[in-house]
Order: sequence, then structure tokens, then C-alpha cells
Amino acid sequence: MREIESAAVVGAGFMGAGIAEAVAVAGLPVVVRDVDDASLERAGKRIETSLARAVRGGKLSQPDAGAARERIELTTALEAVSEADLVVEAVPEDERLKLEVMGAIDAVVADGAIVASNTSSIPIAELAQAIREPSRVLGLHFFSPVPVMMLVEVVVALDTSGDTVSRAKQFVERLGKRPIETKDRSGFIVNMLLVPYLMAAVRMYEEGFASREDIDNGMKLGCGHPMGPLALCDFIGLDVLYAVCDSLYEEFKRDEYAPPPLMKRMVASGRLGRKSGRGFYDYA
Repeated sequence: MREIESAAVVGAGFMGAGIAEAVAVAGLPVVVRDVDDASLERAGKRIETSLARAVRGGKLSQPDAGAARERIELTTALEAVSEADLVVEAVPEDERLKLEVMGAIDAVVADGAIVASNTSSIPIAELAQAIREPSRVLGLHFFSPVPVMMLVEVVVALDTSGDTVSRAKQFVERLGKRPIETKDRSGFIVNMLLVPYLMAAVRMYEEGFASREDIDNGMKLGCGHPMGPLALCDFIGLDVLYAVCDSLYEEFKRDEYAPPPLMKRMVASGRLGRKSGRGFYDYA
């Protein structure tokens, strides 16, 4: 089994930058591709800030952080991903966009390279349609913030080969993370369990049953959760969460996955959570 010795990430947003940082810290070279220089500049600053935080926290030495940053190449050229052993698609959670990006990756990726999607809810079999060899396609669902969170869901589609799964798991372990294997259905393991819980909290707040603070403190102090459900919604991003809910509801048609009306109105109003400065809470 050939080990993965280099990686590329297509999409330089919060998740893409985090994946690239984790790969670089593990000692592997990584290319990060996005469509414009402004996106890449933001990603570079985000990575440098995160590495500096790791140094301050004693998790990395200054020389190791500098070496990790040197392993990261930021580029607008899609052809730069062509030599990577693994290419991870990490663009926003929109199926049409992801299919378009997967098709573009397929046009340049090396034969035998693994193509993975960081989707949190879209079935991998649908995205694999864009790749000429579906046997080397799978999901690698990282969790936010990637440099800190230890879990990666390895999503096995109908046509994913055993060799692809084994190489991907080995790669995840090389990053110092724990892979868990799941079948290819919307939401995978974590979101299938998490989303009904979060939506129950949103409905409780929407109906005026309890205040946002009491809902969150109930789960933090009563169940030992590190973060309450409404604060967690803000942390994930209400737009991302809404897309996950839509995907789950489309697949299973179960009410517990349907996003409440309040979520739709908050997203339409730009109240997306921490990243926009306002969600269920204000972050100004």
C-alpha cells in the first residue's frame, strides 16, 4: 500500500486552511488552491495566526511552526494540485459547486491519486460522478477547528476501493487524528446524531419555551457539554447548518432534520453566527 506523501486542498476557506495547516504540521507538503489572491491572502493570515497560537500554547516550537508554514503553497493555479497523492475538495456546502470543482480536479489530478470531499452532508456517491475513477473517491469529513479537533469521518461510497480506504485512514492517523468509518448517507455519523439535538434547541428558543442562556446553560451544566446548542449553532455557522439540515431532510424526510423557520430567516438576514458577528448571540 503506497503511503500518501503529499496533499492538496481546493478551497482556502476556514476548513481548507485548517486542513492544510494540519497536513503541514504533520510534515507533509500541501498545496492550497483558491480562485483569487484575496482568498489566499486571508488563508495565509489565518494559518499564520493559528500556528502562532499553537506556539504560544506550547504545542509547537517556533522553528517547527516556521517549517510547517514553509510546506504550504498558496496558489490560484489548479494545475498545481496535479502531483498530489491526495486532493481534498473543501469548497462551500453547495452540491452544484462541489460537483463543478470535483470535475475540475479530475481534469488535472494524477492517476492513482485519491480525491476526497470534506462535505459534511452531501452523499459521496453523488460527488463521485464527476471523477473518472470512482474507486479512488471518498469523504474525509474534518471537524472545526481542524488543527484542534481529533476526529475525521472516513466516508465510504459504493464504489470506493478498500485500498483507497486504507490509505486514507493511514493518512488521517499520520495527521495525529482518529479516523472513524461510516457508510455513505447524508449526515454520516456525527451530523445524523447532532442535528436533531441542535434543531430541538432552536425550536425551543423559537417557541419562547426558554431563554437562549438557559437552554445553553441547561446542557452545559446539566449534561457537561462544553458548549450549549445555540452557541454551537453560531460556532458552526447557521448557513452551513441550514445546508446540512436541508440535505438530511431531503434524504430521510424526517421532521427532526428540518430546519425551523427561524433558521431560514436568520440566514436570510445575514445572522450566520460568529463569522458574521451575530447569530443567536452577538459577537461584536
